[in-house]
Amino acid sequence: MKLPVAVVGARGRLGQLACEALAAAGDLELVARLGSGDPLEERLRASGARVVLECTRAGLGYEHARRILALGLRPVVGTSGVSLEETRALDEQARALSLGGIVVPNFSVGMSLLQRAAEEAARHFQKCEIIEMHHEQKRDAPSGTALDTAQRLAAHGRSAPIHSVRLPGLYAHQLVIFGAAGESYTLRHDMAGPAAFGPGILCCVRYAASALGVARGLDAALGSR
Repeated sequence: MKLPVAVVGARGRLGQLACEALAAAGDLELVARLGSGDPLEERLRASGARVVLECTRAGLGYEHARRILALGLRPVVGTSGVSLEETRALDEQARALSLGGIVVPNFSVGMSLLQRAAEEAARHFQKCEIIEMHHEQKRDAPSGTALDTAQRLAAHGRSAPIHSVRLPGLYAHQLVIFGAAGESYTLRHDMAGPAAFGPGILCCVRYAASALGVARGLDAALGSR
């Protein structure tokens, strides 16, 4: 049987991409597309969904995920702004209900690999900085991905200042630069469009279907494959 999935924020750029990817996946069934004005609980109850992809706008992900879990459903949160503390609260709520889900600051497989490499580099370099560059329509700065990268580095005792750039001609780019006496080491990821998110979205939806507790980051889903 196909896994029934609903998308909250289906009219946004990420939501539209997610709907296309879900509709094309042979093992998944897109059962509901919710917009910003739709009644969340009513639509989700009627949809028959087991997993709900939340991709509305920054600041709404945590509250929506709590409501999704309260309905007995499994959230995949792609909206930026969910803090580590909020992720832990969602994890506790999910485990109490024998449910699972995942919070994903960035669905790009390439970005996940960059962050893994950055954590390894942090073991060997004392100093590092982050530069994130996006199109001029992106409202939040620093980006959720840059903040997540900085938090990962902080877990290894490295404080990384973040520099944000918003210019026409850019889409989504991030550099992590490490420096030491006589050398530097630069990690860079470039995205030319949202299509890069598709594989990660599908991977996280499949992961959430059987997860216990709420994980954070695409790494958790990639590691389960």
